[in-house]
Amino acid sequence: MAALLLFAAPQLIGGRIVRAGMMADPQILVDAGQALRDQQYQPVLAQHRAEIETPFGTSWKGASKPDVTLVEFFDYACPYCKASNPALEQLLQEDKGLRVVYRELPILGPESVNAARLSLAASKAGRFVQFHDALWAAGRPSPETLATASDAAGLASQPPASADIEAELKKNFQLAGQLGATGTPLFVIGDRVFNSAVSYEELKKAVADARTKA
Repeated sequence: MAALLLFAAPQLIGGRIVRAGMMADPQILVDAGQALRDQQYQPVLAQHRAEIETPFGTSWKGASKPDVTLVEFFDYACPYCKASNPALEQLLQEDKGLRVVYRELPILGPESVNAARLSLAASKAGRFVQFHDALWAAGRPSPETLATASDAAGLASQPPASADIEAELKKNFQLAGQLGATGTPLFVIGDRVFNSAVSYEELKKAVADARTKA
């Protein structure tokens, strides 16, 4: 009987230790889930990294020659994207080796699409930052806020008909789909994919991890 208990004990005790550890620190489960998701998207990132990290026009901020690129798929009508924007701005202020690339993913209705088209037109004209910052400051996309942001960028407030803008939007939807997007924002940082809003601390850590692996 003692021999049987000794034989079984490592498995029983090991399982209990693991379960107790997870109960004591649920972050273990979160980290494990994130690791599985990262592994799942490795083939997509390996195949499409250049497409993901190369900005359309001037749709980027930060370092002209970055050592880490953070990509955000976003929608101007998304409150979680708006809430994430201060964290991105803080990272850009603190980290002079970081570039943030912004990819339009308008999923929340016609005004989102109008905002994305206008933003990409501003990007083509070299005025993405002016439009981007003005629209976040003005509020949720509407005829009035889009006119305010367009005026700040020195552009017409009606979305232009443009084959390359439509091609960019189509590409962004395809890439986001391959990365498992269920909404916005979606962040890609090195080998990490975050399909939700995350904290400044999490973004900063992912940037540091990407820099270590580069």
